[in-house]
Amino acid sequence: MKQITLLVALATLFIPRLSSAQDIRSGEDLLRAMHDRYTKTWYDTVTFTQKSTTYNPDGTTKVETWYEALWAPGRLRIDIGAPAESNGPLLIDGKLTVFKAGKQTGERPYVNMLLVLGFDVYKQAPETTAQVARSEGYDLSKIHEDTWEGQPVYVVGAEKGDLKTKQFWVEKDRLLFVRIFEVGRQDPTKIQDVRFEDYREVKGGWLSEKVAVINEGKQVFGEEYSDIQINPKLNPAVFDPAQYGTVRWEK
Repeated sequence: MKQITLLVALATLFIPRLSSAQDIRSGEDLLRAMHDRYTKTWYDTVTFTQKSTTYNPDGTTKVETWYEALWAPGRLRIDIGAPAESNGPLLIDGKLTVFKAGKQTGERPYVNMLLVLGFDVYKQAPETTAQVARSEGYDLSKIHEDTWEGQPVYVVGAEKGDLKTKQFWVEKDRLLFVRIFEVGRQDPTKIQDVRFEDYREVKGGWLSEKVAVINEGKQVFGEEYSDIQINPKLNPAVFDPAQYGTVRWEK
């Protein structure tokens, strides 16, 4: 009788995990699972220094230092070069505003899916993330399993073997975004492969400390993060376009 009770108890432990796996039958299910796994613990803000490397077709490289502040969901500020020069983009809730020497030089709608799937997904309603993904052309009804870097992943947006359609990949065990295929910024007829690499566990969640952008099998851009601060207290004015040239987060 004791043995039967023990077997029942052990079986019960595995039921939630099996049910969870069976429930992920669409992109919506996956986004909901990602949100539910981390929403109570994932960090709200993060800042870091970014080494940005552009790999030119002639074999040369260009290296810049960027300073980034993120407040999920939906807010990202990038200062390119010395922060005092106030050059860079500000992304707020699907709108991109560009500054040069603290002055606004451009504004347009723009959704950064790396921000949405790498950070916002854990801090906003799953329905909101799903709506954004669909509006950007990702077919959430298509999902299959594959392997990436030796780990099982979910692939949303394309059939198995199709690497020409917009899609995103999420690690199955940790439910972390690891790869996306987007339309190329320079040439919309080509698909750009962006990879989140070198995940490190941080307070409340995870952070990919390297990003690689691949075009036609060759890396064209890379990001490496340092001076990472998790949940720093940020002044909301840092993300206010009207105060971009006068308010900064860097010490």
